[in-house]
Amino acid sequence: MSTLKHSILILPLMVFTAGCDFDPGDWGPMDRYKEEFRSTHKLGANGTLSVEGFNGSVEIVAWDGDSVEVTGSKYARDEEIVRGMKIDVVEGPGSLRIRAIRPVERNCNCGVRYALRVPRKVKLDDIISSNGSLRVEGTEGPARLKTSNGSIKVWRVKGDINAKTSNASIEMMDSEGAAVLETSNGRIKADGVRGGFDAVTSNASIDASIEEAEAGRAVRASSSNGSVNLQFAKWSANLVKASTSNSSINLRLPPSVNAELRASTSNGSVSTDYEVTTSQFSKTRLSGRMGSGGPLIDLSTSNGNIRLVKQ
Repeated sequence: MSTLKHSILILPLMVFTAGCDFDPGDWGPMDRYKEEFRSTHKLGANGTLSVEGFNGSVEIVAWDGDSVEVTGSKYARDEEIVRGMKIDVVEGPGSLRIRAIRPVERNCNCGVRYALRVPRKVKLDDIISSNGSLRVEGTEGPARLKTSNGSIKVWRVKGDINAKTSNASIEMMDSEGAAVLETSNGRIKADGVRGGFDAVTSNASIDASIEEAEAGRAVRASSSNGSVNLQFAKWSANLVKASTSNSSINLRLPPSVNAELRASTSNGSVSTDYEVTTSQFSKTRLSGRMGSGGPLIDLSTSNGNIRLVKQ
């Protein structure tokens, strides 16, 4: 089947000058000139959507329709650059790709913002931007999200999530599926996790409330110079590996846990509310069996305390 390629409808140019209502404190120099765009594209259940932008945010919200509604704006420091930016759309069988094409001048002080309504069961493949935030809400399919210098928020998503940014936070709430989250210099916060959880950051904390981890699947959290705080509503025999440096690790578990424990720190202490049949015990190290034994709980830090707390 052939592929349909076209450009999104561009609405009339909106020019902000010093004589109009332009507020440089609100918009900044890149927002001096803007063009808005809008289009609608058919995409059935389980279709694949890709979106590529730069220097701007992408917001994706699920709805019960069978099409993708696209709104957005191109913006730049002068009108010529705005007109040189293109929004390229390629429709294929069961797929839709939307891509912002930069003008010839690469260092253009320009960018694109998107807001999309998408079918609920869409597959989000490579939702990409830079220097802007990403937000996804209510979808029921896998999602691959990547930006830089912008936060990522994932709310009520049912499907595997792969989210990566830098110098910003990642927030996930009430989601189901295997979640792989990676940032630097930003906090990772997850509430109501159902499925897998694998999180990496630096110079910030990881805080996760795991409602129900996939049975037998490893749960990992790694930071540096930031605390790691994990809470499990129920125990599903998961390998747990948490590590950081120069900060603490706090692990909250149900009253009854069967696992092998290995916890170590330097210049800190290890404490637990559980009975542990110890094979090694000191102020900074604790190894042994919890209950009848089981998967490994591996906790390590430096210059921080480790606490196992019974809920």
